[in-house]
Amino acid sequence: MQTMKVVVTDDRYGSYEEENAVLKEIGVTVEVHDQMDEEQTVRVLQQADGILVNLHPLPAAVIEKLEKCRVISRYGVGYDNVSVDTATSKGIWVARVPDYCLEDVSDQAMALLLGCVRKVAFKDRKIREGGWNLHKVQPSYRIAGKTLGLIGYGAIARTLHRKFSGFAPGRVLAFDPYLDSKKIAENGAESVNLRRLLEEADYVSVHAPLNEETRGLIGSRELALMKTTAILVNTSRGPILDERAVAEALAEGKIAAAGLDVFQTEPLPPDSPLLKLDNVILSDHAGWYSEESVAELKTKAAQNVLAVLKGGKPVSPVNQPA
Repeated sequence: MQTMKVVVTDDRYGSYEEENAVLKEIGVTVEVHDQMDEEQTVRVLQQADGILVNLHPLPAAVIEKLEKCRVISRYGVGYDNVSVDTATSKGIWVARVPDYCLEDVSDQAMALLLGCVRKVAFKDRKIREGGWNLHKVQPSYRIAGKTLGLIGYGAIARTLHRKFSGFAPGRVLAFDPYLDSKKIAENGAESVNLRRLLEEADYVSVHAPLNEETRGLIGSRELALMKTTAILVNTSRGPILDERAVAEALAEGKIAAAGLDVFQTEPLPPDSPLLKLDNVILSDHAGWYSEESVAELKTKAAQNVLAVLKGGKPVSPVNQPA
């Protein structure tokens, strides 16, 4: 019997012990590639039975040419780099790992929020330059009694809610049109529309998936609704925010601060206006990362592939192929 082939499209990890440990059950060793153009991608993946993909784009033009593929498993929660509709029409499962970094991303959101509240990065920079008494330049306000607004109320947002509860917030508001308001209320949050969340929240943290409905969800109009003392945090996907509008709002004092882990273009371009601002904390799309989360992610992504190649369906499917 011919050995099945599983391909990693982009090498972000260097070691694939976890994947090989999972897939050895069916006698498969992963084949790792990196930095392929579209033509190379088609050539490499054409005979693959399973694909493990990280950030590498898998558009319709590539997926249409796959001859044997039965499953595409994404290393991560989102899957906007994969043409799911094309995969579905080709009878290919698309899978993801929705639960591997709940603690890590919520920790990152909390760290960015606290850093903005207490002006940690700003003060560090200014003290190194000889500054002192910096509260006169950027005031801070007590967290207790403030309102947290969560855009998206999935597992990561709920984990952040649990952690933030220790700071004694006044209220927690949640905007999630896909979730029943009763379920939100059961967790101690209040279901509201986006406008009310933006108008009333002292802190706004974004946890929505990137899709056509959420792309550009927060732009100039939405930022104008926020309090001038409000803090915006994004650990989800960069294109959910209009980045230039956020930079303008920060520069003009329309909002107080922002903590951003994700951007429209990554790495952040050297001409980004965000780099010139003192009231924003920037991170390198690292919210997902801890050594523990990497091992968990790699294992679960491979388990999706294993399940399909054994004749079943993925542990965490995105679609229902024809």
